[in-house]
Amino acid sequence: MEEVKVSFILNDESVSVEVDPRKRLLDMLREDFLLTGVKEGCSIGECGACTVLIDGKAVTSCLVLAPQVNGHQVTTIEGLQKKGELHPLQEAFIESGAVQCGFCTPGMILAAKALLDENPRPTREEIKTAISGNLCRCTGYEKIIKAIETAVKNLEERAVK
Repeated sequence: MEEVKVSFILNDESVSVEVDPRKRLLDMLREDFLLTGVKEGCSIGECGACTVLIDGKAVTSCLVLAPQVNGHQVTTIEGLQKKGELHPLQEAFIESGAVQCGFCTPGMILAAKALLDENPRPTREEIKTAISGNLCRCTGYEKIIKAIETAVKNLEERAVK
C-alpha cells in the first residue's frame, strides 16, 4: 500500500511524516517520533495507557489511524514539559505519590489535563469521571485523584499571583 503524508502539530512543533495509511497513531508516535510516553496496553481503547490529546481532547491513540491527525494538534506527555519545567499535573503526581509503576501515568495526566483545560475547578466526581477510561493496577486511584486535586489548587494559586 502506498504511504501517505501526514502533517500536524506535535507537542507545539509542525511535523510531517510518510506513513502506511493503516498505521495507528500510537505506533507512529512511538516508532516515527520516538515518543515512548504513550504506552500500548490493551490495543482496544479500554485501558487508557495510550491516551494523547488531539486538539485538546483526550483520545486513545490505539484507535486512531495516523492519517486522521493530519492538520490537527497532538499532545503527548512529553509535550507538557515547557522549558525544562514539569507541568503542574506532573509535579502534583510526583508530590502526591500517585506514580507507582508509571505505566498508566502519562494517560492519567493527559486525561486530567483535558479535564482541567475544559473545567479548571472540577469536583471530585468530575475528576473520577474524567479518568474513568484509564486503568491503574497499582495505586487504587486515591492518590491519583488527590494529585489532580492538588494540581487544581496549585494552578489556582499560580493564577492569583
